[in-house]
Amino acid sequence: MPACPNCASPLRTIRQREGLFFLCDHCSGRAVALPQIRRVAGDRFTTQLLRQINANSNIADKACPFCTRPMRVFSSPDPPMELDACKPCGMVWFDPREFETAPEGVVVPPAQLDQQTREAIALHKVKQIAEQARAADPTPDATWKTIPALFGFPVESETDPITRWPWVTWSLAAVIVTLSVWAFSDLENAVALFGLIPAEFWRYGGLTSLTSFFLHAGVFHLVGNLYFLLIFGDNVEDYLGRGRYLLLILAATVGGDIAHVLLEPRSLVPCIGASGGISGIIAFYALQFPRARLGFLFRTYFWRWHWLQIPAWGALVLWLLLQVWISVQQRMGISDVSGAAHLGGALIGLLAWWYWRRLETRPA
Repeated sequence: MPACPNCASPLRTIRQREGLFFLCDHCSGRAVALPQIRRVAGDRFTTQLLRQINANSNIADKACPFCTRPMRVFSSPDPPMELDACKPCGMVWFDPREFETAPEGVVVPPAQLDQQTREAIALHKVKQIAEQARAADPTPDATWKTIPALFGFPVESETDPITRWPWVTWSLAAVIVTLSVWAFSDLENAVALFGLIPAEFWRYGGLTSLTSFFLHAGVFHLVGNLYFLLIFGDNVEDYLGRGRYLLLILAATVGGDIAHVLLEPRSLVPCIGASGGISGIIAFYALQFPRARLGFLFRTYFWRWHWLQIPAWGALVLWLLLQVWISVQQRMGISDVSGAAHLGGALIGLLAWWYWRRLETRPA
């Protein structure tokens, strides 16, 4: 029988509509599994917990109620709490009155809560109302975001803050800029040498699948890919860590190239650009942060512009439909954009999200 890590008392199983949790009748602490936390408190709060669990290796002085291994101690950013978690078991330990302050809370009769807890819940609800009011105003929080929006690019208007500097994203962007600008001096020869040619996929031992990633057809092509890499890559790198993030980009790049080759296997036209790898990042971002909101600027009259916000998952659906249409045009020979490469990279991003999320929520 699982025992309380605070007082060693047996934990009692509590059944609710959202699932099961384990309560200590002596100290009122509780053990809650990550899937139930997601159902009760939402994706955003659970994602924050997962990030902090993955980022912290500090060992707590409490043992897991289920496997008795030492738990990790970490801090929850919103609301601020010091929690303990057993990553192999996928369980978080909440001391008394902590779980009730989580976003969206948990169904607990008010009479069972003391005055301090009721005040904490009330303050958190006020904060939630303030955040909802900010979300109702689609105007971005920074003036500079209007510039990319005028060119049709989405801007992040509400997303989770990153916890560490995205070195891989910025370093990769610097390498792409350096090699692309270098190739602009003799672009035709650079593309012929290092571009991906479907009919010659195994040229240089297949390395053109990677070299083509760093070449771009022009300034707008380069700037567009860099923009999507920088605004989405930092969050994905922060969540995955540098190693898994690089693996995602590599796999999405190869997956996008394979999809392009399968659609046009006899083509001798070189394909270049980082779009396939970045498509994997876009898909992973939208699936991992579905409540993140993206702003778009639309012109309703010649002189009037309006902001529109949509959730990241909605933007992903629209973007995928657009890529399907582009792929049809590509197959018909009337489009120079490889929608197939975008779809192939996005498929890798979806599979990576499904696989890693499954590992994180699976009990040991």
